[in-house]
Formats: sequence, structure tokens, C-alpha cells
Amino acid sequence: MKITPAQKAPPIIRDFLLYNETVKGKSRTTIDEYFLDLQTFFRYIKMSKNLVTDSCEFEDISISDIDMDLIKSITVTDLYSFMVFCKNERSNSTTTRARKTSTIRSFFKYLKRINLIDVNPAEQLETPKIGKTLPKYLTLEQSVKLLHSVDGPFKERDYCILTLFLNCGLRLSELCNLNLSDIRSDNSLRIKGKGNKERIVYLNDACIKAIKAYLPHRPVEGVKASDKDALFLSKFRKRISTKTVQHIVYSYLKKAGLDGSGFSAHKLRHTAATLMYQHGNVDIRILKEILGHENLGTTQIYTHVSNEQTKAAISSNPLAKLASNDKEKTEG
Repeated sequence: MKITPAQKAPPIIRDFLLYNETVKGKSRTTIDEYFLDLQTFFRYIKMSKNLVTDSCEFEDISISDIDMDLIKSITVTDLYSFMVFCKNERSNSTTTRARKTSTIRSFFKYLKRINLIDVNPAEQLETPKIGKTLPKYLTLEQSVKLLHSVDGPFKERDYCILTLFLNCGLRLSELCNLNLSDIRSDNSLRIKGKGNKERIVYLNDACIKAIKAYLPHRPVEGVKASDKDALFLSKFRKRISTKTVQHIVYSYLKKAGLDGSGFSAHKLRHTAATLMYQHGNVDIRILKEILGHENLGTTQIYTHVSNEQTKAAISSNPLAKLASNDKEKTEG
């Protein structure tokens, strides 16, 4: 049996991880990230407080002895010093440091809530400002080209995978976790998203046809009992993994001549959202529900994409750079 991060962690961190998984409903991926972030943090704390020998490699520092006495000694200065360490010594991006900040704040907030600490030093810890970047996505023409590139022994499965990505805006993990039983009789799809939150997405004609074309080719014999309900199976007749799906997407992007442009499985989710917003006149609140976003602000980035395109279209007008004094030049 695979050992989970919660089982490897010292008691206080294990309690925090279990609380977030069982009570808060956080996903396994989030729990793993929490553990890795706290492991890095407490390795740094032990190193900075000279609790390990100079010869000990950072990755070899054990956090199994972390206790409340050490935790209570941590100040906000320690927290900011850790962020500097992450930036300068570990070359962490702003996004990664923001995630680590969120983890640390959640951890100390939990300790304060259960009365294990009187003062929460993380209350004063500010999150690094992340510059907003527009999502990268395929154009309508590129999307069609990608779908037309599908071929090979698993073409029905692969075409169905790409079709669901491009039409439903699924996350990679959501697609891999789809079950046959998630396809409902009213042609809708039950999706288990972040934090095990369920949402319903209605399938359009393209998705329905792709699923119907794939199912006769889906293996039935030799599938493990635990994977018999999995919608997508690998060539080994097991539930398809995120790594395999990423490989599938990259291989068809390359075949379609779209590799090297920063496209990925997640960018297909961006593509679905962008195409729905630009070509379908979809209300931003409806798009939020389809994508499974918690906050409307997350979805609103797709309105910025449209605004940028509008600006670019107007700027491309050949008269855009004609100034009023150019009239005199042409007349002279």
C-alpha cells in the first residue's frame, strides 16, 4: 500500500493534513502540496536555527521531530526569511511562493483555531503579488486541426479525450477520473472537481458522438475490478493516468504542427472556455459553473482575452497610425 504524506508527517502536521482532507474536502493533490510545502518550510526552520549539522544536505533534513516548542518559537521574521530563501536559493517563482505562503497561513490558522498557539505569526505574512497573465489557448482553426490529426490504434479514445477537453473545459484530473456511471441518461456529465465538488455539464452533439464512437472500442475483458467503471482506459487496461493523457495531447499537438507553442492539456481547458465566451456569447456566470470555478474573478480572465483581441483588431486598422499632421505632409 502506498504511504501517503499524512502518514509520513510528524503528528501535528499529520493532524493538519487529515483535517484538510476529511473535513475541508481538499483533493489528494492539494494535500500532497501542503505536505511538501511544510516539509520545505520546517527543513529551512531547522537549518536557520542551527538544529542540523552543516554537513547535512537540505533534502536530507528530517522533520519527524517537529514539535510545538519549535513551532511556537517561529516569528513573522522567520516566515519572510523563508520566502527570501525560496526566491534566492530555490529559485521559486512568484506563483510557487504564493502557494507556499497560502499553505503556511493555513497551517498556523489551524493551530490557532484548535488553541495550540496564542499568537499567529502568519497573520502578518503577505502574499507575493502575482502579475496577471492572459491564458494561452488554441484558435478555432487550430482546434479543428488538432482534432483532425487524431489517428492510430486508439483513435476513438484519443479523439473522445480531445473532444471533451475542447468542448467541456475539463481539468486534466477531472477527465482521468471520469466514470461510465458519470454519463447520465439526459446526455449530461457528472464531474468531480477540486475538493470533491461535483458539477453537471451538458454534452453537446460532438461530445455525444465521440463517446458513442469510443465505447464499442473500450476494453471490457481483462480490466481490474477497481477500474471497471473508468471511462478512459490505457493500453494496459487500467484507468488512464494524467501522465498518459498529457503524452497523448503532446503527441497530437506535435502531429498537428502545434508543438513548441506552449500548448498543453490544461491549455485545452483554456481553449474551451475562450471559444465558448467568444463564439457562444456565454454569460460569464454560466461559464463559471461549467468550469467549476469557486470565484467569478477566476473566470473573468476570459473577458480580458476578448478585450485584448478587440484592442488588437482596432490597432490593426491601416489608418491606426495616421496622425492629423500627416495630412499636411501628404498635401505638401
